[in-house]
Amino acid sequence: MTTPVIEIRDLHKAYGPLEVLKGVSLRADKGRVVALIGSSGSGKSTLLRCCNLLEDSQAGDVLFEGEPVRWKGTGAARHPADRAQVIRIRTNLAMVFQQFNLWSHLTVLQNVMEAPLTVLRRDPAEVEAKARAYLAKVGIGEKCDAWPAQLSGGQQQRAAIARALCMEPRAILFDEPTSALDPELQQEVVRVIKDLAAEHRTMLIVTHDMRLAADVADHVVFLHQGLIEEEGPPAAVFGQPRSERLRQFLSAGQPA
Repeated sequence: MTTPVIEIRDLHKAYGPLEVLKGVSLRADKGRVVALIGSSGSGKSTLLRCCNLLEDSQAGDVLFEGEPVRWKGTGAARHPADRAQVIRIRTNLAMVFQQFNLWSHLTVLQNVMEAPLTVLRRDPAEVEAKARAYLAKVGIGEKCDAWPAQLSGGQQQRAAIARALCMEPRAILFDEPTSALDPELQQEVVRVIKDLAAEHRTMLIVTHDMRLAADVADHVVFLHQGLIEEEGPPAAVFGQPRSERLRQFLSAGQPA
């Protein structure tokens, strides 16, 4: 069996007395797309942030390409022991957020170039060429010199995806990439994500868009109250759900 890009084993995460993740395990193999679905508060986004070490978990293992994160302390006092390891892992797991998080004082091109220049210390001419190519890839190559405020929400999210791609990561983590957009602009972003899936890029996608999950995912994970209630291929999860809770979730206005 191949080594997964991301692997989570029996992960636990709490905020004070509120236990958000109660022992979750999953893997994202190279070139595969894993979609995380579930109602608000089920732990989806928290799990994604724990994968990228933006949140510290209290128990369980996080592995990147087979390498376990090293921890010190236990329980609520647990945190990564090796800052250099955290930076290296985060550099290879690019995150695309719900709210775009573009720098308002930088042009679109400068936003895409910023991390490869400052974090990876890459050659500016090389980075600019790649940034322009990725902006063209997501369909906004003509917006290089625009400011984020001059772009629609869909264009801003596509710029954020180009920014993630410019880091040339081993995997891309999407946290509700379309939920801040109206339906027309959502489709602009969905098309880009589908194109990336067709290129066999490793992706973890937290989404409320069941059509997106069904169309692009190789594996769907349904979280409920901090646990994996059901998981499997999209055809099984959406077409033949086994658990009553998943059936309720899908029937509550969720298009399959």
